[in-house]
Amino acid sequence: MRLRLSRPAARQLDGILTHIAEQHPQGAQHVRERLQAMMDLLLQHPFAGHATTRRGIRRIVASPYPYAITYSVGVGEIVILGVRHTARRPSP
Repeated sequence: MRLRLSRPAARQLDGILTHIAEQHPQGAQHVRERLQAMMDLLLQHPFAGHATTRRGIRRIVASPYPYAITYSVGVGEIVILGVRHTARRPSP
């Protein structure tokens, strides 16, 4: 099983970490580590996240931080579709 970030997800992740780092560089590192830990968890347990209303799309929250990872599970691959603050409305 491998994990791949979609281009939008990579941009979102970069934006989140850049925004946090502007105010709190160490905080950005903590968030980065937690998001990476969640992605590592998905490699071991692809269905750890909850199913969403969109077919084939799952979501897992990187608590204690308010960020959610949206992803799909394919044959031998997990694709990260988005990384967003939980207070933001979901993408259509």
